[in-house]
Amino acid sequence: MTAFRSRALFVRLLAGSVLAIALPAVAQTTNNAPGAAAARTEAPKARPWMNTALGADARVDLLLKEMTLDEKLQLTFGYFATNADWLKTPVKNWVYPKDGLAASAGIVPGIPRLGIPSQWQTDAGVGVASQRGPTPRLRTSLPSGIATAATWNPELAQAGGAMIGNEAFLSGFNVQLAGGMNLTREPRNGRNFEYGGEDPLLAGVITGHEIKGIQSQHVVSTMKHYAFNGQETNRNNIDHKIGEQAARQSDLLAFEIANEVGQPGSVMCSYNRVNGHYACENDWLLNTVLKRDWGFKGYVMSDWGATHSTSEAANAGLDQQSGWAFDRSAYFADALREAVNNGHVTEARATDMARRVLWGMFSVGAFDKVVAGDRATAIDYAAHAAVTRADAEEGIVLLKNTAGLLPIAKTAKSILLIGAHADVGVLSGGGSSQVYSHNAPANGLIVADEFPSGFPGPKTYHASSPMKALQARTGATVTYLDGKDVKAAAAAARKADIVVVFGEQWTGESFDVPDLNLPAGQNALIDAVAGANKKTVVMLETGGPVVMPWLGKVGAVLEAWYPGTAGGEAIARVLTGEVNPSGHLPATFPASLAQIPRPKLEGDPKLDRDSHPMGNYDVEGAAVGYKWFDKTGAKPLFPFGYGLSYTNFAMSGLTAAPAGKGVKADFTVQNTGAVQGKAVAQVYVSGAGWEAPKRLGAFRKVDLAPGKSQTVSMTIDPRLLATFDVASGGWKIAGGDYKVMLATSAADVVQTVTVRVAAQTLDRGGK
Repeated sequence: MTAFRSRALFVRLLAGSVLAIALPAVAQTTNNAPGAAAARTEAPKARPWMNTALGADARVDLLLKEMTLDEKLQLTFGYFATNADWLKTPVKNWVYPKDGLAASAGIVPGIPRLGIPSQWQTDAGVGVASQRGPTPRLRTSLPSGIATAATWNPELAQAGGAMIGNEAFLSGFNVQLAGGMNLTREPRNGRNFEYGGEDPLLAGVITGHEIKGIQSQHVVSTMKHYAFNGQETNRNNIDHKIGEQAARQSDLLAFEIANEVGQPGSVMCSYNRVNGHYACENDWLLNTVLKRDWGFKGYVMSDWGATHSTSEAANAGLDQQSGWAFDRSAYFADALREAVNNGHVTEARATDMARRVLWGMFSVGAFDKVVAGDRATAIDYAAHAAVTRADAEEGIVLLKNTAGLLPIAKTAKSILLIGAHADVGVLSGGGSSQVYSHNAPANGLIVADEFPSGFPGPKTYHASSPMKALQARTGATVTYLDGKDVKAAAAAARKADIVVVFGEQWTGESFDVPDLNLPAGQNALIDAVAGANKKTVVMLETGGPVVMPWLGKVGAVLEAWYPGTAGGEAIARVLTGEVNPSGHLPATFPASLAQIPRPKLEGDPKLDRDSHPMGNYDVEGAAVGYKWFDKTGAKPLFPFGYGLSYTNFAMSGLTAAPAGKGVKADFTVQNTGAVQGKAVAQVYVSGAGWEAPKRLGAFRKVDLAPGKSQTVSMTIDPRLLATFDVASGGWKIAGGDYKVMLATSAADVVQTVTVRVAAQTLDRGGK
């Protein structure tokens, strides 16, 4: 292993806390890794940029002096690295890139003459993904991004990032397309499962720590999809309108926080347009906000197929075209060279593009710890299973628990599991982020593909059986039914001491779900089973919020999201009380679509990529998620931040006072119940002239034994007290009284105090 030299050390660290496309032929020349590796053996005087005592900026300066223009431009153009045989539509004239890694996202050729390694790129945020095929790459999967956000535990997020970064490095990759964090503006979005929920602070902190963990393994992490990529319908061309103040106080604030926490080497711009311009040629997003205001030093890569021009994109801030030949033209190949020669793109800008790519690589040590091909035999899968299981356990949210139905009583003699292939595994989200379990068969599938239509399938389950895990933890007889025969399921439920129905909702890249109901008649199944046995538990495996018309009839409900390659074990440990659930919702669960800003999804799936559908994010502006519900007064099914436990907590003694440009809050949390548990203390703030009545200002997860208490101090970031002033280009805090609220969810405030804050002006970066 790299940073983790033993399984024990890894566990101690944890405890401390495609589209069918027609491709034109293109000449491809790449350079191999052995040349780069051999170059590192030369004397430091020959390559002064290899002096690790120097900072990344100085090393980049030294290297750029030795580079030709062609060498600089070579770093700006990447190739898709998957053999195209499996694509639905045959691809013409496809040439597999030299030195590309099979079934991977891509490669940007290195320059052996100067010791510049190739950039071997892999999807995605839950682990080392693989393009579909007869023998995909098999690795460890974290739970979905929204599940990690549900832990409200930055340390777990960072440990998970380090784990998947380690597997990426040992699989031969030094760039991981991980760090997804688009806010949940649209609960039907097929990629919500990849992201960090609806709040900019929570999403920014959790994703930032994952990025930090990945980059600790000498792998560049890629913050994405920048920005306002809130739906998959018409994702390649929809134009989202949003005012600057609302943008800065919502999605952009999430990216800003993640950038500060994780310092990613790369940012991936998204497919969609923003205020009339494609995100990957959007001067305001890339040059003004990201590079000028936030001081981002890394490089902007396009999403695969998101580049639309040469000079315009380069001048607007795009540094690297990714995944040729997903785009219509090789915009950053010969066309970029000609644009530089003709002065449409200055040579200084071409040098800046190369500088940013090199800085991203130097900043994570990719020159100093060069990947050496596939060394998967060195992966400590047992240690990694402990990491992903802990993440899954803390991300499971207990939503309802009538009369202490859970944990399952030791006196139960018969437990019936129904649905979602709970006899063999747990569901995974689909698309480019798909990780195939290391303990799965060679084709990666433990269940025959139920989505044979191509991308974003196959519909995949991880080989971690809830049934087997329960059988190992209880003296009861545990049986399984698939639930396809509703009458038979209800009849069997009458005879069981307790029933667990697994409700699934498969989501994936490239499509949005039609509504928030569990598909394929599952609501009717749950209703019938609950009618037959009051001791019915519903275990949800979903990509995001769902409605629950049967909620009043069931005894308990848990949200497990997509729980990763150890998800079955995590589910069983929570059901039996071996682990006390501590997850809290990172996204509001609406009672119906009528409550959200867009009851009808914008755009039209029938439109082609040359259309120009419009989306209006000014409807809610910065009032995303719970802020919209607060603003409109609508009562959700379950509020943001909500989550129950097998124990009880008391929070009290809140005080607040100005501290620097922010506010410091102090309070006490006590475990008043009978078992150890983890509370999620949330501090909200309320001020005048905001997008909504309150904002999440700070949070902390606190682990307490029965009867124990802990004093907690948290500082509220001044940007969360401010509004963005478009005229001056900075943040302004209005002087006056602010309410500071201690809460267990956005709808459950425990105590409120008032603090007087002086008027202040912050710079563009919020300082």
